[in-house]
Amino acid sequence: MSKQSKNVFGEPITVCSEDPMTGFYRNGCCDSGPDDRGRHMVCAVMTNDFLEFSKAAGNDLSTPIPAYNFPGLNAGDRWCLCVLRWKVAYDAGKAPQVILEATNEKALGFVTMDELLEHAWKQAKDW
Repeated sequence: MSKQSKNVFGEPITVCSEDPMTGFYRNGCCDSGPDDRGRHMVCAVMTNDFLEFSKAAGNDLSTPIPAYNFPGLNAGDRWCLCVLRWKVAYDAGKAPQVILEATNEKALGFVTMDELLEHAWKQAKDW
């Protein structure tokens, strides 16, 4: 799918994570297309606070699901989150940090650049 998806800066999107392998298309990138109804566009760094919040909201991201080849996430893992899930967490004060270079520009149709910048991962250049 990564036929040249762009990030929020209008540049080619970078890899979010390959360990664990993320993205709707499981290609490591937060690519999104018409078949991605969840809009997995935000590259986020998981925190225990967010994982607990998400679980309480009915989306348990920490428990492995082998049938779907889903390893379960831990704090520090990078993952392509559904943009609306990130926005709900943002509104509740629980949003994880975002790797802007790996976040799909289409996310800006649902959240503002200011909201994303407020949660920009400070170490994005170090990984």
